[in-house]
Amino acid sequence: MKRVIAFPAVAAMLLAGCAAVPHEGPQVAQVQEGSLGLESGTAKIGADWWTAFGDPQLDALIQAGLAGNPSLAAAEARVRAASAEVQVEHSALLPHVNGSAQVMRARIGDKLAPPPIGGNTANIAIAGANLDWDLDLFGRQRSAVRQASASADAARLDSAAARLSLSVAIAQAYVGLAQANRLIEVADGFVDTRQKALGYAQARVKNQLSSQFQLKQAETLLAEAEQVRTQATRQRDVLIHALAALVGRGADFYPQIGKPTLALDKAPVVPEMLPADLLGRRPDLLAGQARIEAAVQGRKVARAAFLPDVSITALAGLASVGLSNFFTGGAGSFSGGAALSLPIFEGGRLRAQYRGATADLDGAVASYDNAVLNAVRESADAITNVRSADEDLAEQGRVVQGLRDTVRLDQVRVRTGLGSQLDAIDSGFRLLEAEQALVGVQADALTRRIQLIAALGGGFDPLAPRQAAPAADTHS
Repeated sequence: MKRVIAFPAVAAMLLAGCAAVPHEGPQVAQVQEGSLGLESGTAKIGADWWTAFGDPQLDALIQAGLAGNPSLAAAEARVRAASAEVQVEHSALLPHVNGSAQVMRARIGDKLAPPPIGGNTANIAIAGANLDWDLDLFGRQRSAVRQASASADAARLDSAAARLSLSVAIAQAYVGLAQANRLIEVADGFVDTRQKALGYAQARVKNQLSSQFQLKQAETLLAEAEQVRTQATRQRDVLIHALAALVGRGADFYPQIGKPTLALDKAPVVPEMLPADLLGRRPDLLAGQARIEAAVQGRKVARAAFLPDVSITALAGLASVGLSNFFTGGAGSFSGGAALSLPIFEGGRLRAQYRGATADLDGAVASYDNAVLNAVRESADAITNVRSADEDLAEQGRVVQGLRDTVRLDQVRVRTGLGSQLDAIDSGFRLLEAEQALVGVQADALTRRIQLIAALGGGFDPLAPRQAAPAADTHS
C-alpha cells in the first residue's frame, strides 16, 4: 500500500526505501565482437542488391512485395503500435488536467446545515478542474519512456528484418522460376532427341535389324523425358503462384508474371569474408540490442518503484446549493499543494518485480548472444556454400563440355561410317542429362549468393531513418 506522509519524515523514508532495493545484478554477459573472429573489412552490398541480377521483372516484383505483402503490413502495424506506446508513456511526464461537472437533486439534512437550507430539497451544482503532475524526481517515468522507445526501435528493426526476408524470399522463388523455365527447355530437348531415337528404333525393328526390347527401351526413355517436362512445368506454375502470394496478389496476377530474363550463368559478386560490421548490418541483431536496452530501462523502472513519488495537485471550481447561486462570487473555491508517497509494505511485490526485471535483462542478453552466434555461423556457412557451389559449377561445366565434344565426335564417326547411330543417341542422352544438372547447379549458385546476402544483412543501413508506415485509411 502507499500512504501520503508528512515532510519531516521524508529523510528517514528515503533511507528506508533505498535500503529495501535488492542487490541482485545481471548474470549473463553480452557477447563481444572481438571474440567472434570477424575480419577487418566491410560488406559492400547495395540497398537494392537484387538489381545486380539484371532482371527488371525481379526488380518490379520485389518492389511490389515490399509495398503490398500482408505479413510486412502486419509488422509495420506493430511499429505504429509501439510508437503510440512511447507517446502514452511520455504523456505521464506532463501535467494532467481533468474537468468535471454535475448537477444533483438532493435533500439536505438539518444536521448538515441549519434551516432554511437544512431539511429542504435543493439542486446542488458542482463544476471544476483538477491538475495532477507527477514530478518524477527519481526518473521512474523517464525510464519507462526510454523502455518504450527502445521497444519501438526493436519493432522498427523487426520490420526491416521482415523486409529483408521478404526480398530474399521473392529473389529465391524467382531464381527457382528461371530454373524451371530453363529445365522445360532442356526437357524439350530430351523429348525431341528421344522421339528421334524411338523413330530410329522403329525403323530398325521394321527392317528386322533390332529387337522389340530396344523398341520398348526407346519408348520408356521417351516417357521419362515427357515426365521430366511435366514436372518442370508443374514447378514453374507453383513458383508463379508463390511469387503472386509474396507480392500480395491472387490468381489474377499469374498471367502477369512472364518468363525471367535472369541469366543463370552470370552470378553477381558477393563478399568473400565475415565482415567486421556484421553485427551492425543485420536488423535482427540490432533489434536484439534494442530489446536489451528496453530490459535495462525496465529494470530501472522496477528499481525506482522503491523510491518516493512526489506530485503536485491543484483543484479549482464552482459549487453551490441552488442553481441561482452557482455563478456568484461565493461559489468559487480552489486548493493546491504537493503530495509525497512511498511504498511501506508491499508483501514482497516490488522485490519480485525487480528480480523479474533483472531476469528479463538476462533473457534479452542471452537471446541476443544466441542470435549473434547463429548469425556468425550462418554467414560462415553461406560463404562456404558459395565457394562450394562455384566449384561444383566449374566441375559440372567441364562435364558438359566433355559430353559436347563426345557428341560432336560421335556425329563425325556416324557420318564416316565408323560409329553407330545408337552410340550417337546415347551420348546425346547423357549430354542432355548433364545440361539439366548444370541448370540445377547454376540455380544453386545464385541461391547460395542470395542466402549469403541475407546472412550479411542485405543492404540494410542502420543509420537510415526507420519510420513506421502510415496507417491505411479504411473509413470514408
